[in-house]
Amino acid sequence: MFKTVFLVQNLTSHNETELWQPASAIYITINSEVHLYIRSTSVKFVTELLRKQGITYRMLLENTPALIEMQTKNDTSDPRSGGVFYERYHSLEDIYYWINKTKQDHSDMVKVILIGSSSEKRPLFVLKLSGRRDEVKRAMWIDCGIHAREWIAPAFCMWFVNYALAFYNHNTEITEILNNMDVYILTSMNPDGYKYTWTTDRMWRKNRSNNKDSNCFGADLNRNFDANWCTKGASDNPCDPTYCGQFPESEPETQAVTRFLRSHKDTVKLYLSIHSYSQMLLFPYSCSYDEIPNHSELFELVKEASTKIRRYYKNNYKYGPAAKTIYLAPGGSDDWAYNLGIKYSFTFELQDRGRYGFLLPPSLIPQACNEALLATKVLALHVIKKLNEELP
Repeated sequence: MFKTVFLVQNLTSHNETELWQPASAIYITINSEVHLYIRSTSVKFVTELLRKQGITYRMLLENTPALIEMQTKNDTSDPRSGGVFYERYHSLEDIYYWINKTKQDHSDMVKVILIGSSSEKRPLFVLKLSGRRDEVKRAMWIDCGIHAREWIAPAFCMWFVNYALAFYNHNTEITEILNNMDVYILTSMNPDGYKYTWTTDRMWRKNRSNNKDSNCFGADLNRNFDANWCTKGASDNPCDPTYCGQFPESEPETQAVTRFLRSHKDTVKLYLSIHSYSQMLLFPYSCSYDEIPNHSELFELVKEASTKIRRYYKNNYKYGPAAKTIYLAPGGSDDWAYNLGIKYSFTFELQDRGRYGFLLPPSLIPQACNEALLATKVLALHVIKKLNEELP
């Protein structure tokens, strides 16, 4: 049995394969499901090896180049083209154009804040959404695209902004949210990595920083925060997909986010980080098996959100504390935000469960985003209710 585990772990280091699930080979165990992306030139070698060892497998995706082409095909990049624009994936250039256009078209509700720049000096823009009202002293934060290949994440950030602006004063829930809190949205936290997935390697995960004394690029930004940094579940090898960086907050993208949140820690009450895939609603801790003090409250919240998604969209989302629900992932942004004092801190893993994995077809964007939107509303409305109860 252990020989089999070792063999599959070894396969993941083969340069023609990419490990999709779990995030690191150390989590491959007896009877666990493993998702491997194999380049066409190695399919025969890998399948024969698995067959010889008596390891059961099935092919989920066969023609990945066609899927990738479907994802990058854009009939239009003009936000004025309405709903269809949000049912497509967009290049980084399109996203920057959209940020600027959204600010111009909705100057009464949208501000753009430059919070820093990436390793390759691309801007990190945060959109600040506010209702048409006086200043409030509370906010929520949403970041998307911390892992470059998770394209549905930036698509959700764009979907959320469009929905909030279109339905403010029409939908009671989004109106209540925007009337009670500002919403900070970082659509692409890893612009260099995202750009690289469009031009060079669709399966790239990390950022694109140079690593001293190594030919391997990038750090996993979601292992680079100061929360049990680089302990079990992260790697200190720059060539690994879960490389934690040289030190906590070594990466400029991480620094930009932590600097912004530290300076807004008295107002940001809800933190959301959007990922894919596996359909999960998670809360701290990711970096340890310890229970947080408000475990029960957050557990009930993600349970409610999961139940509503199942009721309205007939889709199942697992939920719970991240380390126990998936695996240990130290150095994560959600744990860091929680330890900063943001007691409502969550990570969403959007569609799907592995049928398409990181190559979710554009036709599934609307449902994936609506599921995440529903969960976001559940959390935000609860936080507003709690804050209102605490008012003198």
